[in-house]
Amino acid sequence: MPGRGDQVVITNRKARHDYSILESFEAGVMLKGAEVKSIRGGRANLLDAYARVDAGEVWLFGMHVSPYEFSRGDLDPVRPRKLLLHAKEIVELESALHEKGVTLVPLRVYFKDGRAKVEIAIARGRHSYDKRQALAERTATREAERAMKGYRD
Repeated sequence: MPGRGDQVVITNRKARHDYSILESFEAGVMLKGAEVKSIRGGRANLLDAYARVDAGEVWLFGMHVSPYEFSRGDLDPVRPRKLLLHAKEIVELESALHEKGVTLVPLRVYFKDGRAKVEIAIARGRHSYDKRQALAERTATREAERAMKGYRD
């Protein structure tokens, strides 16, 4: 959860619906030029984004960052961006990805102490019946909370 001074800018709500989250990590992200201002303005998208480990480095693919309107340089909006993690975390991610059906999914982009961070998760894809079951559990929990709220009043 965001602490004091943190500012969540982008969330990938579809990821929590499509995947079962096994473990999450906080990673710094290497940005160029005015990409930081563009992300601060909420002009980025994580919808089709995913992460991959290549040669001991973690890369974020498919994150779309719209060009900042006042910048001079032209950057590719969907270029791969390097994620900054500790070596132990990269080894852990790499070993987890060898398991079948497991992938790295970005959950949110936020600012922590002025630095852009990405929360990535080791996730397993859900089947459609798993999604329906999760939705039913969430609805039942919500209804139970509403009933208890009415009971307390």
